[in-house]
Amino acid sequence: MTEELLRLSKLMAQRGLCSRREADSYIEQGLVKVNGVVVNQLGTKVAPDVRIELAARAVQQQRQLVTILLNKPIGVVSAQPEPGYTPAITLLTAVNQFINQSGAGGPKLKPEHLRGLAVAGRLDIDSQGLLLFTQDGRIAKLVIGAEGKLEKEYIVRVGGGYLDEARLKLLRHGLSLDDKPLKPAKVDLLNNEQLRIVLTEGRKRQIRRMCELVGLRVLGLKRVRIGNLRLGNLPEGQWRFLADWERLD
Repeated sequence: MTEELLRLSKLMAQRGLCSRREADSYIEQGLVKVNGVVVNQLGTKVAPDVRIELAARAVQQQRQLVTILLNKPIGVVSAQPEPGYTPAITLLTAVNQFINQSGAGGPKLKPEHLRGLAVAGRLDIDSQGLLLFTQDGRIAKLVIGAEGKLEKEYIVRVGGGYLDEARLKLLRHGLSLDDKPLKPAKVDLLNNEQLRIVLTEGRKRQIRRMCELVGLRVLGLKRVRIGNLRLGNLPEGQWRFLADWERLD
């Protein structure tokens, strides 16, 4: 049986080398080798087991891509602006950049840092906490990719019912949304009105809807971690660059 060929850009994205858009750019620049041969023709199809290499210039371009961590306040929308509300990207200003006690806060904000910057993993308008913006398609894919392996951790304040073991068991495993079973979640009881919930998927308003299904009302929701990236002491409404030593996965 003949092996099905794939578009090179699609295969590069599947392997986590870059986004498809970035792959097309690298191919056009002649920065991609397939089995040792430079490929610079968009739309080229290859076997799924080929060896793909990025030229040093492409790797250097990737290193220059920035990722920003923002502590999003309630009432701010993650992506597309809504009438009367503030889009989160407008908080990414020099004034709002977080500088730690040692005076280190990453590079000075420049206009090129905001070009092509996109939200990776939204928070709804009524939620707060860690929100990522990135120019790097690899990071976006890790956060919002269909594989759904990256953990997102939330602190959730609830009301309307007693936090008994039966409710906790259902929240951990046994609920469905839109007629589709949810992946197992980690749910820990912090006190009689607070939960720590860790998910590996991101359905729309998932935690709020999960809580509604077991008779609970979400009074407050804060994302404190995505993968290995933690909100930490980042003040509300402020942001910082992802440090060179930090890894998402």
